[in-house]
Amino acid sequence: MDGSDPHPWGPESPRLPAARGSAPARPPVYWPRFARIAWQAFFLLLFVACLGLMTDEGVRRLPVDLLYHLDPLVAFGTLAAAWLLPVALGLALLTFAATVVFGRAFCGWVCPFGTVHQLVARATARFRRGPPTRINGFRRHYRLKYHLLAAGLGAALLGSLAIGLLDPLSLLGRTIGTVVFPAIELLRSGGGFRPRLFSGAFWTGTILLALLVVDAFIPRWWCRAVCPLGALLGWISRVSLFRIHVDPDRCTRCMACAVACQGADEPWNVHRVAECHVCLNCIAACPEGAISYRFLAPEAAPAGGLDAGRRRMLAAGLAGAALVPLARIGVPGARALPARAMRPPGALPEEEFLARCIRCDACVTACPTGVLQPDLGRTGVEGLWTPVLDTSRAWCEPSCVLCGQVCPTGAIAPLTVAAKGWAEPGKGTPVRVGTAFIDHGRCLPWANARPCIVCEEVCPTSPKAIWLEEVVVRDRDGHEVVLRRPHVDPELCVGCGLCEARCPVTGDAAIRVDRTGETRSADAAFILPGPDGGSVR
Repeated sequence: MDGSDPHPWGPESPRLPAARGSAPARPPVYWPRFARIAWQAFFLLLFVACLGLMTDEGVRRLPVDLLYHLDPLVAFGTLAAAWLLPVALGLALLTFAATVVFGRAFCGWVCPFGTVHQLVARATARFRRGPPTRINGFRRHYRLKYHLLAAGLGAALLGSLAIGLLDPLSLLGRTIGTVVFPAIELLRSGGGFRPRLFSGAFWTGTILLALLVVDAFIPRWWCRAVCPLGALLGWISRVSLFRIHVDPDRCTRCMACAVACQGADEPWNVHRVAECHVCLNCIAACPEGAISYRFLAPEAAPAGGLDAGRRRMLAAGLAGAALVPLARIGVPGARALPARAMRPPGALPEEEFLARCIRCDACVTACPTGVLQPDLGRTGVEGLWTPVLDTSRAWCEPSCVLCGQVCPTGAIAPLTVAAKGWAEPGKGTPVRVGTAFIDHGRCLPWANARPCIVCEEVCPTSPKAIWLEEVVVRDRDGHEVVLRRPHVDPELCVGCGLCEARCPVTGDAAIRVDRTGETRSADAAFILPGPDGGSVR
């Protein structure tokens, strides 16, 4: 039903407002509503705390990625894209089962992003104008979330988990990790403290801010119209065992429930169980006690109020699948990445990586040096907000393996320090993410006859991947100058980026790292084999 419908209660069973002068009595206290508020506060604080505890000590002591594992959209998307379900994501089956029993309660009781929208909607309630049945009634564009879900799953079937861009936990997590936390760090950046800064933070924050602004006009608009996780749970909740029920004999049509409703499920009309967030506000607001949440309540709206249309859903799924090859057209070499698009240590081969990365940026949040950055175009459209190493900003710490420890889907394998092989050399083959190359036109000893050995000094490998050659050159006046020119041994370089990050040359560093020689990909080999098996030189 569109908000512009002149008959907001439906022509088939018109409901009249209460008689003038008969103000509804004050409803009794409904304690389950307070329990819901407590649960929402708990899960919001837990989510923020888990993001803040993505440190060495936090990962060792706590399951900091727990809420991601409860997300059915992440689980089903990974299953569709990678044809496997990681063990940790099996917890999402608990959310699935809870939805079958209680309905879309995850949206109203657990989802931290939904809680943020509810807080903003409550704070801006005074700015909304119009009858409650229009503000909180179902509108036709609320079907969009079902079509986005179908498009995302269609893309997942072709190996792209881009639906993670719209997953509410991923969206909120990457905003807190790359916008909110750095903003707090900036406020306390005195005393030599260097805050981490992230590329794309402006756009990440602007997207969230825009979504929150809409709440001033339509409460929880994201949850009602866009959220694909809400669409998935709404589709499941059509068969839920517990539902909202309105007793028509006790209802006085006072519309108190219309004022309190969060999900646009219209308890005052033909209740849409697929849209209900189980917030229980309507029960708490009803002065006559006509609304209840009970076992096997009769279904009011046909198909639970899920009015998406089979043909439209099929078209959306096909459109999502069609977008995947279109997104890959601009990526050369089938799936090859640009040279500077390096993935973190432990990242799966690119095709598998894109099938499992949900763009939550938990790895980016956990990275202690800030070398991991959300990508905004380097890896193409399909790689938006996936993690890349930016060694012009910082370096990958040899003893750090946090990115793989916090990844909720296994797109980055959980390495140990020994398996990474950077901090404990000689105990196996190290994981390589790239190789350093010296720009002789910018390197001080090579181009300007000035002494500099910074890259060799900071190289963390043992033996060092950067070695020095002592040479004697003459300056323009003919005087002999003894220099130690750096060279890179590609057999020892792991691509950590410490040399590039510490290079004293301003602007582009004189030594730069790219993905050549990375362990995870054969197409990045230092020297590719020729058609006859020999080396191409």
